[in-house]
Amino acid sequence: MNIIDKTLPSAPASGCNDRPVLHQRGQHEVFCGLTGIMWLHRKIQDAFFLIVGSRTCAHLMQSAAGVMIFAEPRFGTAIMDERDLAGIADMHDELDSVVEKLLARRPEIKLLFLVGSCPSEVIKLDLGRAAERLSVTHSPSVRILNYSGSGIETTFTQGEDACLASLVPSLPAEPENAPDELMVVGALSDVVEDQFDRLFKEMGIDTVRFLPARLADDMPAVGNNTKFILAQPFLTDTARALKDRGAELIQAPFPLGAEGTTAWLKACADQFGISDEIFHAVTEKPKQRAERAVAMHFENLQGKTVFFFPDSQLEIPLARFLHQELGMKPSEVGTPYLNKTLLSADIEMLPEETLLSEGQDVDLQLERCREEKPDIVVCGLGLANPLEVEGITTKWSIELVFTPIQGYEQAGDLAELFARPLNRRTRLEV
Repeated sequence: MNIIDKTLPSAPASGCNDRPVLHQRGQHEVFCGLTGIMWLHRKIQDAFFLIVGSRTCAHLMQSAAGVMIFAEPRFGTAIMDERDLAGIADMHDELDSVVEKLLARRPEIKLLFLVGSCPSEVIKLDLGRAAERLSVTHSPSVRILNYSGSGIETTFTQGEDACLASLVPSLPAEPENAPDELMVVGALSDVVEDQFDRLFKEMGIDTVRFLPARLADDMPAVGNNTKFILAQPFLTDTARALKDRGAELIQAPFPLGAEGTTAWLKACADQFGISDEIFHAVTEKPKQRAERAVAMHFENLQGKTVFFFPDSQLEIPLARFLHQELGMKPSEVGTPYLNKTLLSADIEMLPEETLLSEGQDVDLQLERCREEKPDIVVCGLGLANPLEVEGITTKWSIELVFTPIQGYEQAGDLAELFARPLNRRTRLEV
């Protein structure tokens, strides 16, 4: 990848205390957006993700998933070979054949995603047209959608954003005169989803739906009475698509830690007119449990410096949690893309001296990291091992995506994810 330009001058961010943001364009480390399938295929239980890509895509997915040879996951790869790339074979005919065989073998599939990859995008294979054609053929038993999981100029969590954004146009319309409904947007583990659902219902918010739903036929309706809140900070396109269908965004810090979860739930409660008395009665005990669990790691993490390389787009909410609830000092918080609208509440709780950076010039950022000498660095897999060799303690950012970290009951686990590498380093030095 060629460097487009070096670090650009800092520009003031509108709102968010007018905090300056360092914009960077240069060499950067990215992970493939196809990896979003790893958590999405577990979430939507009757969906299948068919990647149209190369053998490299297939090997990546098999390695990332750690799927045993006897397992039959809800994803696969339609492998493009030399005949396809050379134009000798009609790729649309071949794709039709693969889909027909797949659906005959797996009749439980109700929702099929055709997922674009770097190879399919380079040769400009029109998967949107293929999805429309195949939907007509296999309707009504199977709905077929498409989205891009390509790693070209994207980061890996955008795979989920692209997937959910592709779902929004097909969501049923909300009935006229329907009551206000809360939609929680973003793939959460089932246990976290159940915890949030229980808390909302105890408050008196009974009409709660989740996107994505666990079953294809149970996707939520959307309309002017839909109030939605994001559970993940990387869903820019999904949020825009929901707004286009009339839904209203509830803005809040993201539900990480005791304080973040409380603020996230309170924003929903306020939107639905839940009294402070009811809200505190429902949340006080789980909040106290979360605070005790986080406090177990406070002594080990207080005052420690943390440096974030841009990777998952979780960086800003994580930095807010570490600073606000564990007393850590974020020296630089880098993120691939900075959506100030979605992240404003978390940004405002970061210390003024924290440098916010968007995009990456990896060589320059490595120089700043070495100069800062942070106690722990959060980064992608490609940087972690080289930094460890230099004696810098690291935490893999992708682990924070695969692990359930949202909500009260997971707050202590989230704190431990950062305490563990530092404890390991201490034991090794002894």
